Amino acid sequence: MADTATLSGKRVLFFAGPLYEDLELWYPKIRLEEEGAATTIAGLGEPTYQGKRGYPVTVDTSIHHIDARDFDALVIPGGFAPDQLRRHERVLEITREIFHAGKPVAFICHAGWVPISAKILKGKRATSVRAIKDDLENAGVTWEDRAVVVDGNLISSRTPADLPQFCKALIAALHHGPQD
Repeated sequence: MADTATLSGKRVLFFAGPLYEDLELWYPKIRLEEEGAATTIAGLGEPTYQGKRGYPVTVDTSIHHIDARDFDALVIPGGFAPDQLRRHERVLEITREIFHAGKPVAFICHAGWVPISAKILKGKRATSVRAIKDDLENAGVTWEDRAVVVDGNLISSRTPADLPQFCKALIAALHHGPQD
């Protein structure tokens, strides 16, 4: 039997907020846990959130109780939640801290709004749902219409249809460790 805990000891932080994209949170969370990683979902203060498609998530903690140094990666699901998340300075601080530590920052669909507001994307390559292409380009991103774009420790994808490639890239980045 193959080793099913290839990411044992790795800790991955997920942001959650109102009307998050259900698949973009749950698919990577379950996939990373299958690989042995521990996941933590941090919210804005409420104990639970409804997904866009109606699936609820109970958060593990608040963004105000998070120390970015405790995590090996950050995953930001899309949906409508990123528009709320990016309005909280603590979300932006955590995003910047994980990015500047060279650890993976993975975002999908509308989640690009968070790293835009964290001001970590200028001069980088990324992708997103087409609806925020202009937002990313205005933030200094070279936007690419691909299932997954990896630029250093940034991992981005367009939509739930890209989740298999998104998760493969994230798992590979966690195996590699922090980027210099």
